[in-house]
Amino acid sequence: MLINFFSLLLKLHMATSLKEFHFLIILCLLFIHFSLAQDGNQFIYNGFQGANLHLDGIAKIHPNGLLQLTNTSKQQMGHAFYRIPLSFNTYSSGLMTNLSFSTNFVFAMVPELPNLGGHGIAFTISPTMNFSHALQSQFFGIFNPSNWSLPANHVVAIELDTSMSIEFEDIDKNHVGVDVNSPKSIEAAPTSYFSDKERKNISLELISGNPMQLWIDYDEAEKTLNVTIAPVKIPKPNRPLLSTAIDLSQILLEYMYVGFSSSTGTFASDHYILGWSFNKSGQAQSLEISKLPSLPPQKRKKKSFKMILILPLAAAVVLIIVIGASYFIRSKKYEEVLEEWETEYGPHRFSYKNLYRATNGFKERELLGRGGFGKVYRGKLHNSNQQIAVKRVSHDSKQGMKEFVAEIASIGRLRHRNLVQLLGYCRRRGELLLVYDYMPNGSLDKFLFNNVKPNLNWFQRFRILKGVASALLYLHEEWEQVVLHRDVKASNVLLDADLNGRLGDFGLARLYDHGSNPQTTHVVGTLGYLAPELARTGKATTSTDVFAFGIFMLEVACGRRPTNLQGVREGVILLDWVLECWKGGAILDASDPKLEGNYLTKEMELVLKLGLLCSHPLPEMRPSMRQVLQYFDGDATLQEMQPDSLSINTSTESNEALQLVMSFGYSFGKYSAHSLSSNESILDKTR
Repeated sequence: MLINFFSLLLKLHMATSLKEFHFLIILCLLFIHFSLAQDGNQFIYNGFQGANLHLDGIAKIHPNGLLQLTNTSKQQMGHAFYRIPLSFNTYSSGLMTNLSFSTNFVFAMVPELPNLGGHGIAFTISPTMNFSHALQSQFFGIFNPSNWSLPANHVVAIELDTSMSIEFEDIDKNHVGVDVNSPKSIEAAPTSYFSDKERKNISLELISGNPMQLWIDYDEAEKTLNVTIAPVKIPKPNRPLLSTAIDLSQILLEYMYVGFSSSTGTFASDHYILGWSFNKSGQAQSLEISKLPSLPPQKRKKKSFKMILILPLAAAVVLIIVIGASYFIRSKKYEEVLEEWETEYGPHRFSYKNLYRATNGFKERELLGRGGFGKVYRGKLHNSNQQIAVKRVSHDSKQGMKEFVAEIASIGRLRHRNLVQLLGYCRRRGELLLVYDYMPNGSLDKFLFNNVKPNLNWFQRFRILKGVASALLYLHEEWEQVVLHRDVKASNVLLDADLNGRLGDFGLARLYDHGSNPQTTHVVGTLGYLAPELARTGKATTSTDVFAFGIFMLEVACGRRPTNLQGVREGVILLDWVLECWKGGAILDASDPKLEGNYLTKEMELVLKLGLLCSHPLPEMRPSMRQVLQYFDGDATLQEMQPDSLSINTSTESNEALQLVMSFGYSFGKYSAHSLSSNESILDKTR
């Protein structure tokens, strides 16, 4: 525009006097000033070639003008903000202002894997364009665990969320939300639009890969923020998806930046913006859909067709014979015994054939892990494509098998977001196969002890502890029977796609009715996690689970195994070491060095002291899991304790427990008592 103006000015100069030319220059400067003022209040981009944007992270602009915020890289973020700060709120300077604004943009989300988005796009109004301290995943590249929910953020965002984050109380994994200073929405709704023609709401899938348009309108007079969404070829619906009462004058500063933030997590999506219109002083202009850049072509699976050949009759006969013989041989291969009493547990029994196919014949490449119990394999059920984990446990004894399978069927009915669901079992030739939901990130102990990247930060660790505590409370008090897990430890806590902790491995679990006493007298569990009284009485209780959870808390906080302290003098176990640090007035010295001090001191002290209390040698001194969760949630305060109150020699108690276990007369097979590692379970062979 300015080039054309100056070209015209040059022609006028050739035809006018010098005085008239000076007058035209003054008009030109006034025109430029007026134009810039107008552009500062509103802009429109039908594609982003030459757009006045600040990009960071993995955001980029394609040659055709398409703005890409993120690609299918994991745990990444991208930002694109209008470079010029806009005047939003001048109340602080004593001047009246109009906070009303209007914007609309066209976006598209193309997931790497079907139905698995990560994590979404947020239209953001922020006092800064520097998000170097923000985190990806559920934080949208705007916040981090230490600053979310702080009023000092002065951030308003409209999130297009494709992942369900429990800690932010998300309603589902396909919603639109209004965020103020936090990724926890003050109001949210499942993604849909109102059809003026059909007079009803129609659902939309954010990660469908199809372009959609979002309108955001704030009315200062009404103190109302309206958010509307629709497919790109449908005009703006008459009814908004969200209509939120909010006073932005209490949140926004005088000058703010507007733009987009996006992030990926364990799963990733291509997040695109095709066009954007914004107006700070009126209704934003409508985008010209026909002029918007096109999306990159999606890869389509080529359909393969099998050629059908007509065989001669003689060949067909031979084929039938071969198939019959193969079926007979395979039936012997997959042969398994189904006794009469197992019919009542039918839905929980898997056929060996299906599990064999699911794990590709239990091939070594599908192996997830191994231990004293046996091996665990990754698998996929062919009839449903559901991913599973299959644990193969040797179980030669037939004594108590019926009761054991009955308990497996009961445990299969447990439902909690922090439990790995036990789907069922299979029994074949003295071998027991337990089938679980598959957890893509494996067990927690790998992240704590094997330097698996990324390193778990304190926010993630604290969330895992709360999740496992919630699961144990459900097992102990909230289900129809009391469930004793009997093997709580880091290797039995698995991490889902979003690194949430889930308690698994119910191979040693026991059930009994509320109000009754457990009858078991067999000592099972893992050395280093066994409560001292368990060896004396032989009876597992909820208190022995609490003891193991206390050791687990110390594992997570210290990043060390219960009985293998590297760099610490020989013979000292984790309990004694943390207690010594506390007695020396430096309990925080016990924290995991990999955290590099990046944790909330109050939370770290709570976890260490509560871990010691849960692992108290006297069972009556340990809290219940309900009390533990109240401490975590801040609904109760841990009373001041002196380290001397916990100074009963825990290592002596543990040694006595080990001797008592040995005196019971149980055989550890090829393992001696001193050669068992902290991750190997003492299996109760007789059940």
